[in-house]
Amino acid sequence: MLVHDALSVVAADPAGLLPARQQMAFTLGWHIILASFGVAFPAMIFVAHWRGVARDDGVALVLAQRWAKVSAVLFAIGAVSGTVLSFEMGLLWPGLMGTFGDVLGLPFALEGLSFFVEAIFLGIYLYGWGRMPPRRHLLMVVPMAVAGVVGTFCVISVNAWMNTPAGFRIVDGEVTDVDPWAAMFNPIAGWQFAHMWLAAYMLVGFTIAGVYAVGMLRGRRDAHHRLGFLLPFSFASVAAVVQPVVGHLLGGGLGDRQPAKLAAFELATTTESPSPLRIGGVLVDGEVRWALDIPVLGSLIAQNSLTAPVRGLDTIPLRDQPPVNITHWAFQTMIGIGTLLALAVVVYWALRWVRKRDLLDHTWFLRFCAAAGPLAVVAVESGWIATEVGRQPWVVYGIMRTSEAAGDYPALWWLLAITVVVYTGLTVGAVLVLRSMSRRWRQGQKDLPSPYGPQSRLSDESSGRAAP
Repeated sequence: MLVHDALSVVAADPAGLLPARQQMAFTLGWHIILASFGVAFPAMIFVAHWRGVARDDGVALVLAQRWAKVSAVLFAIGAVSGTVLSFEMGLLWPGLMGTFGDVLGLPFALEGLSFFVEAIFLGIYLYGWGRMPPRRHLLMVVPMAVAGVVGTFCVISVNAWMNTPAGFRIVDGEVTDVDPWAAMFNPIAGWQFAHMWLAAYMLVGFTIAGVYAVGMLRGRRDAHHRLGFLLPFSFASVAAVVQPVVGHLLGGGLGDRQPAKLAAFELATTTESPSPLRIGGVLVDGEVRWALDIPVLGSLIAQNSLTAPVRGLDTIPLRDQPPVNITHWAFQTMIGIGTLLALAVVVYWALRWVRKRDLLDHTWFLRFCAAAGPLAVVAVESGWIATEVGRQPWVVYGIMRTSEAAGDYPALWWLLAITVVVYTGLTVGAVLVLRSMSRRWRQGQKDLPSPYGPQSRLSDESSGRAAP
């Protein structure tokens, strides 16, 4: 049965529900980090390359070339995890894809095309160093960046559709009158994409800047490290300042669209007018404990009003409520870290422009920047937990419950175990490769030849040493 009302009887959860949730959370949480690099890194590479060409800046060109190689490593690993996610949608959630496959087919198809475009032009860009005219070579980054943005929008639009279903009708339990364009461009697709787009720039910008901050902490305070810090940090700074505005606009109307999610965000157990902003706290046996309440501010932020109430959890059936504490703390973790990073960049640029002070000369600031990348990762992961857990128990809000989307496959636990092993291997492999690249760059190597293979053998023989 597809559509349930308040009087429906909920059947026992299928055996595949819990492993499917764990598998999706693990793989999506892992992939979103790599996807963020696919969205934001090409733009940073483009700016570095443009600066190198336009200003004859050799340092910037070296950064662009090295970043492109790092991007290739991350793209290769992301291709694996992205492919896994594509198969998971049908394997883990047969009820969802079997029912709404026609609705969701368009964005998934366009995302696949975007992936191939990005892969093709990344290969051309990597191969084009020293083989193409500089400005033509620079333009090869543009399709990479556009494809990354388009592909991300397509995926985010599906998630936005799960929050605000559109582009179909249900007649006698059957999905009819499918309009895939209306589904893809659903009411919040644009704002949700903008929110994730900025989050990607924060994650990538602060992470890359943090790498160079660590280098400066170790005494490498040359032009290479300063530019390597400032360029991604500038991208992250703009994103961090704009993000609170976009997040607020995305949250507008959440009380109408998903009142249970907003109530969990705000830890609103009852409807209060005006509603306080509740910082911290835990819901224990229906009572909020250890929270700091700031009067009126909850209504102002959530409802753009000094008096409009936030609907309380007591007005929502228990079976329609999400896990409140997880949703609340994930949301507040995202907000807290985002606010901290936004304040940090405002202080940095204010002191740099107004007081002519450069905080890069201070060890404490470099240490903060080294931590900013991991903090941004935690904020992105927390944001996804907030939106996904906060939508529960629905996979398609108000239409299909998550338990209806899952299959009755207890063997999925084995798939989860295998996936954890494989992804652990991918993570270890990526770290080893990137650390090897970094070490050889510090040693002065430019082309990073393979330590084995035909070239190595010829070099060994020419130097009179027997190749192993």
